[in-house]
Amino acid sequence: MQVMTPRGPALVEIEEAADPRLLLVLTHGSAGGVDAPDLLAVRDAALAAGASVARVTQAFRVAGARAPGSPVKQDEAWEIVLRELRADRAELPVVQGGRSNGARVACRTAKAVGASAVVALAFPLHPPGRPERSRADELRGAGVDVLVVNGDRDPFGIPEAVDAARLVVLPGENHDLKRDPAKVGEIVAEWIMNYA
Repeated sequence: MQVMTPRGPALVEIEEAADPRLLLVLTHGSAGGVDAPDLLAVRDAALAAGASVARVTQAFRVAGARAPGSPVKQDEAWEIVLRELRADRAELPVVQGGRSNGARVACRTAKAVGASAVVALAFPLHPPGRPERSRADELRGAGVDVLVVNGDRDPFGIPEAVDAARLVVLPGENHDLKRDPAKVGEIVAEWIMNYA
């Protein structure tokens, strides 16, 4: 499915659960795609738990850019995609999330799109080596419960437990969360079904 935004088309891959209890909408990081190992593991576990899953390739990535540009424009495009997704699924609660930059978008737009909760994978608390440039306010400002799953070796930092409804720090994991993606999927699927 293609959704037109002011930044160009976004691509949405939807996989429906047989009898969906919620819609989980996921997106990628700045330079990545929706086929990242952790996103695929979350998709698989969420589908098995009874959630339909939409993976969104944002317009800036469809256009070939590696950087999302203005957060305001990125969020505006995201909100348009979510309106389209919810149009045919108004009865389903929505949990949205993503990895890295996608987690930031999910936090910043949660209230605007009416999300019940947010999944933040590898939330980039600060640029590497720049802890003074904290983005913790994005987590705290989501206005809904946020699950954060980070690795203990993430150079982008690890949020504090007070910044989220639940913080899971996985030993041995880096920013890519690809050492044990199935574990990431299991954690997310169990948590999101509280919002079904």
